[in-house]
Amino acid sequence: MDLNYILALLAATIALGTPILLAASGELMTEKSGILNLGVEGMMLTGAVLGFIFAVSSGNAWVGILAAMLGGGSLAAIHAFISITMQGNQVVSGLALTIFGTGLSGFLGKNYLGVSIQDPFRPLALPFLSDIPWLGSVLFQQDLLVYASLMLALLFWYILYRTGLGLNIRAVGEDPAAADAVGINVKRVRYFCTILGGIMAGLGGAYLSLAYAPSWQENMTAGRGWIAVALVIFALWNPLRAILGAYLFGGIQALTVRLQTIGVEISPFFLNMLPYLLTIFVLVMVTVRKKSDAGAPRALSVFYDREER
Repeated sequence: MDLNYILALLAATIALGTPILLAASGELMTEKSGILNLGVEGMMLTGAVLGFIFAVSSGNAWVGILAAMLGGGSLAAIHAFISITMQGNQVVSGLALTIFGTGLSGFLGKNYLGVSIQDPFRPLALPFLSDIPWLGSVLFQQDLLVYASLMLALLFWYILYRTGLGLNIRAVGEDPAAADAVGINVKRVRYFCTILGGIMAGLGGAYLSLAYAPSWQENMTAGRGWIAVALVIFALWNPLRAILGAYLFGGIQALTVRLQTIGVEISPFFLNMLPYLLTIFVLVMVTVRKKSDAGAPRALSVFYDREER
């Protein structure tokens, strides 16, 4: 296995980890406020199809990005209304939106199968940084959405742990009654974080259809939304750990592809299972720990009504 092969594998790891990182970063912000969103997969698919449709129609990939973010955010707003205003079951709402998003994306995208996009996001070498031996070709010859995913994850960490807004979000996720007592608008914070999570999920889906594999294919997220939900737990609700976790999952996916291309005598079905086996393993390992030790917000998926304080 020569150096060029390893560098190409690492570059593919970054690319494959990007949609997971985008979706997981948004879901992490949502869960930090106390709302559980299991509709990430449907929101990613909605973002992927809307992003592709609008990019093809307008000839501008950035228009597609805006449409994808709007689509993901709209589904998240529905989830927020059901979960926060109507106090519905968050698990059922999320699962319903995944099913809805999957069906909606298939319906909207049926006329776009096999259609090509004129100007997708392409790798952009950063001046000077891309010339760094080894590291440059892996990290700094990616497309703009890869760079954006890293900056957004770092920004979310900064917001959560270095700003008053982040303190409010964490307070709402830990003890909404106490947060309400000191004047924090619990519903407003939870709405903001839930919709932000949907926007990020839509952006993650758009990355797949506008950058990684510029095309539309039904169910093209292939379970990445569920991996993103598991990654939040794996990262112990910390955006910095989410970066490492996303690239770990991306690396496994990249490795399965590379092993098949070089003719390794392992069943391709088994190789395709590896990312999801890791997901199950992560969930089992975290579940055996106490919820508080794992870092989960204490009020995660707990309804709050100020009239019942």
